[in-house]
Amino acid sequence: MKYIGAHVSAAGGVENAPLNAKKIKATAFALFTKNQRQWTAKPLSEQNIEGFKQNCRNNGFTPRQILPHDSYLINLGHPDPDGLEKSRAAFLDEMMRCRQLGLEYLNFHPGSHLKRISESESLARIADSINIALENTTGVTAVIENTAGQGTNLGYCFEHLAQIIDGVEDKSRVGVCLDTCHLFAAGYDIRTAAGYDATMNDFHRIVGMDYLKGMHLNDSKKARESRVDRHESIGKGTLGSDAFSFIFNDPRTDDIPLILETPNTDLWAKEIEMLKAMTIDA
Repeated sequence: MKYIGAHVSAAGGVENAPLNAKKIKATAFALFTKNQRQWTAKPLSEQNIEGFKQNCRNNGFTPRQILPHDSYLINLGHPDPDGLEKSRAAFLDEMMRCRQLGLEYLNFHPGSHLKRISESESLARIADSINIALENTTGVTAVIENTAGQGTNLGYCFEHLAQIIDGVEDKSRVGVCLDTCHLFAAGYDIRTAAGYDATMNDFHRIVGMDYLKGMHLNDSKKARESRVDRHESIGKGTLGSDAFSFIFNDPRTDDIPLILETPNTDLWAKEIEMLKAMTIDA
């Protein structure tokens, strides 16, 4: 089964996210459990927690259909000790918030070397950061998102993802989310059936398909290999709509959250319907 949704608003409380997902007829959703542009947030209240769980139950969302995202401020590969410590503390807090909400995943951008340390050293720090979080939590899987490779962001190639996972001690609690815009901007050409299959086969060979826990579905404003992360509505960018048809007819993407992060939120309901209709047996 394909679970499709969008990164919906949690304004007014996390308990509103499943209601917002239901409004666009989603069968999956993503959310921020706190303000993504602030380091700290007030703790989740019992009302937040119970309301979220109840609204998920009432609207048919299980934890496997939900892919929360952490703060954009966090850099788990930070070259400076103070920045690294602050990021690790914030990431641990995000993992704990997911645990409170009964969620199983936390999606995050791996980190950046900021031109102060090598890629390998920064990747090792990311793995160590994940280990610290896993050692101090239970039940939540750390889901690494591939990046477009903009600036000094790591995770733009499958080899980076594999290196991070190799350094994680508990491999049962680490996974990957593939973002289509990021894949394309990083150089992976998924516009044709042959290109898509080659990309997914490379992912399986280098990382392992068992680690795929979710996908972000976004067209791209910029060209392939641009290394620029700019999302576009489905079928309106340089990636085009065929890639999404390949995804929706690929059994390897069954039973994981497939999340829109496209820029026009007014189109989400239509995009969901369009994507559902791409399946051959729709």
